[in-house]
Amino acid sequence: MGSKRMRPERLGEKLLAIRNHLNCSLADMANRLSDDKLSVVRTNISRYELNDREPPLPVLLRYARMVGITIDVLADDELDLPDSLLTGKKSERIKRQK
Repeated sequence: MGSKRMRPERLGEKLLAIRNHLNCSLADMANRLSDDKLSVVRTNISRYELNDREPPLPVLLRYARMVGITIDVLADDELDLPDSLLTGKKSERIKRQK
């Protein structure tokens, strides 16, 4: 019943690029995203980066705030991360889709 909601195809790559930019391990990133109101485990971080699972909105907001961008940059496949975040080899794949 109903159609599937569209998921951003580039979200995982962008989240990985942010983690690489911050030079965080999966565990470090989970700790940075978690607080007393929200708990994020490292296995979920990996699943977000592989596009196996979509992060909830509060988690996306925390990613965006960590690096000073808006959520639409993460969610919109037509928008790129700022060049300042694309410094590692693993994140070089992120380019504007034509």
